[in-house]
Amino acid sequence: MLWTEQLFHVKKPIIAMLHLDPLPGDPRFRYGDSMAVVVEHAKADLAALQDGGVDGILISNEFSLPYQRHMNFVTPAAMAYVVGCLRDSIRVPFGVDCISDGEATLELAAAVDADFVRGTFSGVYVGDGGLYNNDFSALLRRKSALHLDDLKMLYFINPESDRNLDTRPLSEIARSTIFKAHPDGLCISANAAGQDVDDALIASVKQAAPEVAVLCNTGCRPDTIERKLRLGDAAVVGTYFKQGGRLENERLENLRVDVRRVREFMDVVYRLRSELEEREI
Repeated sequence: MLWTEQLFHVKKPIIAMLHLDPLPGDPRFRYGDSMAVVVEHAKADLAALQDGGVDGILISNEFSLPYQRHMNFVTPAAMAYVVGCLRDSIRVPFGVDCISDGEATLELAAAVDADFVRGTFSGVYVGDGGLYNNDFSALLRRKSALHLDDLKMLYFINPESDRNLDTRPLSEIARSTIFKAHPDGLCISANAAGQDVDDALIASVKQAAPEVAVLCNTGCRPDTIERKLRLGDAAVVGTYFKQGGRLENERLENLRVDVRRVREFMDVVYRLRSELEEREI
């Protein structure tokens, strides 16, 4: 049994993204904006996701664009404040992702007692923000120093929007990462957020890493999720759950989660789980 079934208490769990509004210090956090509104929006999205039936929540600073490789202290501090305000209302396992900063992600997880984290913890990538060189030897030593023995780590091994400078097939990168770092999960992405992940890519990584949870990380929709979950072990869903299936509106503002879209999506997942359970009987 994979750890995902033990933590989320279901087969093929769906981890929903909770995208925080811009935070203090972010370019999109305008004069007059307030943390009170950030928290209010986060509470509304949390309620919609949980009422819609998702199995886990991943809280990220999605609107801290452009992302910092080494965050200003104010960003994880603001995220910790939001999580603290939400903590009594969270009914499912939750994780955190300080986007593009693995050390900040681990330290935030320690501060808020998160169950899991997601991030680009290994590899070398190039993108709009420059060169991303991730030292997982330092990150795993920091994890050990913080006594995060039970914290589950979900590794991007092909982050969207960035080009991997490692030219090996993704299945080989997966095997090598597993041997050196023992990740709990491998997140497989398309070239951009919201785009469909190649089925063959998921299958190749799962074949190379049968003992590790393989997650479809982008582009999941009701018409694709059954296929993705048959190939992998879980999925991370963000954009589809939001109003109109869009990340942001014309004013570049974070759109709220639509509970009807969440329920529609989860109904497909429930039917798949029922089928899998019947096969096991």
